Amino acid sequence: MQTTSKLPQFDRQNYLNLETFRRTGEGVKTPVWFVEDGGAIYVSTRMDSGKVKRARRNPRVRVVPCDMRGAPKGEWLQAHADLVNDPAVDTRVNALLNRKYSLLKWIFERMGSKNPAMITIKITV
Repeated sequence: MQTTSKLPQFDRQNYLNLETFRRTGEGVKTPVWFVEDGGAIYVSTRMDSGKVKRARRNPRVRVVPCDMRGAPKGEWLQAHADLVNDPAVDTRVNALLNRKYSLLKWIFERMGSKNPAMITIKITV
């Protein structure tokens, strides 16, 4: 199901540091789980999360592979974020996330919101 990685710096990484920007221009860095599929990065979160609100207002984001605390493991890359509005993509990406994070994802889903959102991130530079 998962294609050959077009973003090798994210291969075999479990966390991605996603930086979104407030109205003031101040960056907010958040380590998140992710999958890469077909050259795009996907992040599952809650629709009411700050990162969704900030990405809607300003789709310019930065990303870098990181450890679970957000410490970068490489160079920051400029990217563009959008919400996924296609149920087929959402289903495919959720299957990839389930395969990658298995039991941990299942546990966090049970504790989390009933209002999920999927963000797609495309590297721009």
